[in-house]
Amino acid sequence: MFHCEKKTEGKTVTLVLSGRLDTSTAPTLEEAVKTGLEGTENLVFDFSALEYISSAGLRVLLSALKTMSKQGSMKIVNPNDSVREVFDITGFSDILTIE
Repeated sequence: MFHCEKKTEGKTVTLVLSGRLDTSTAPTLEEAVKTGLEGTENLVFDFSALEYISSAGLRVLLSALKTMSKQGSMKIVNPNDSVREVFDITGFSDILTIE
């Protein structure tokens, strides 16, 4: 089960993700990112309840990063150890801001 909750505060948008971000759920996140970044200067992905991320999820993050690099900043907060390990193995730790 995957859930994406969007919170907007000024020019900051936080997407709180829970469950599994994989091939079947990545389009849901992609849609939330595409429709939610107009005028956004800070994009935050809260991964505190995200259990798993696949390459499809990584692609969505990369796409969001490209968009945000033109208009502001993007960061990922609270990833669990297994999600952080995926970032480390794929080299995403080097290109993403992770707190």
